[in-house]
Order: sequence, then structure tokens, then C-alpha cells
Amino acid sequence: MAQLQPVDTRTQEFRPAPITDDEAAAMFRATVNLFRLWEITDEQAAILLDLPLRTYRRWKAEGPGRIDRDGRARLSNMIGIHKALRLIFREPQRAYRWISRPNEAFDGHTALDIMLGGELTDLMRVRRYLDAERGGW
Repeated sequence: MAQLQPVDTRTQEFRPAPITDDEAAAMFRATVNLFRLWEITDEQAAILLDLPLRTYRRWKAEGPGRIDRDGRARLSNMIGIHKALRLIFREPQRAYRWISRPNEAFDGHTALDIMLGGELTDLMRVRRYLDAERGGW
């Protein structure tokens, strides 16, 4: 997927290359499938991706239009959440159900409740929690 690019050659710091249009479209298609497995409604999906409901439904049917930087970050976090869950749970169905199960780490709320706050930081909160649980970063 994304290649690493030097940020500062003096310190040899690296960050991922920007997500290409083709990669963003593929991530959108994967996320639509993930939403089906998580049993997410179109209304919820639109909130998670910060899209008008009509736009989400059109993109779902016809393929995405231009996905902006925020949208790409949201998709990246969704894929990261899925990846972390698949690493934590051996059985895929347990990973899919985890999203809608109450969790003490979220004060008894579900991960979906947190993510439906609608902010990119809400998605990042769930992803960071899962990454910490699996021992990743």
C-alpha cells in the first residue's frame, strides 16, 4: 500500500506516503463490506464517514467520488480497527460483534457508540484502544 517517505533527512524520520485515489477507492469498498459485517446501517455509515446519507448511498451503489483527506483518514482508521480486531480475535464473528458489545474501557458504551460521536478523533480513540490491547502502536 503506501510507501514511506522521508520527512526530515537529518533525523531520518519517516511517514507514510499520501493515500492515492485508487487506494482510497479500494479502502471505501472494503469499508462498505466491513460495515455489512458489523451490521452498520447506512445512516450510521454516513456518520462514521462524515458524508451526507444520499452521498454515502450513491457511492455505495456506484463507487466513491473524490475522497478528501479527512475521508481518507476515516477510512484508514476503519481498516486499522478491523485489522486490530482480526489480530485480537481468532474467530472473525467475535471480531465483527465486538463493535456493538458494551465495553468497560468505554464506560459501558460500545465502540460503535464512541465512533458515532462523528468526529475523526472518536474513530482514532477506538483504534488506539485496540492497538494498545493487541500490543501494537
